[in-house]
Amino acid sequence: MKASKIAYKPVGMAMGAVSGVLAGAVFKQVWKRLGHEEDAPDATDEHRTWREVVSAAVLQGAIFAGVKAAVDRGGATATRRLTGTWPG
Repeated sequence: MKASKIAYKPVGMAMGAVSGVLAGAVFKQVWKRLGHEEDAPDATDEHRTWREVVSAAVLQGAIFAGVKAAVDRGGATATRRLTGTWPG
């Protein structure tokens, strides 16, 4: 394994944690605007419909994937600018 890949591992892990926190905050704001509620429905809440629960889960997954991809891509681009090599 290349030294640049090894050196990037801890950076990638830290960025993954940051992207998770960021995605959670983004989802919470989007859900408030779309659902007019503070919290998304829990899958085991018997007072919520299937449609509400599944819609919230799909939206949350899409936001998490998009934020993670953007953060990962930004980190890789910054690494290339700093080191001259792509971390992948």
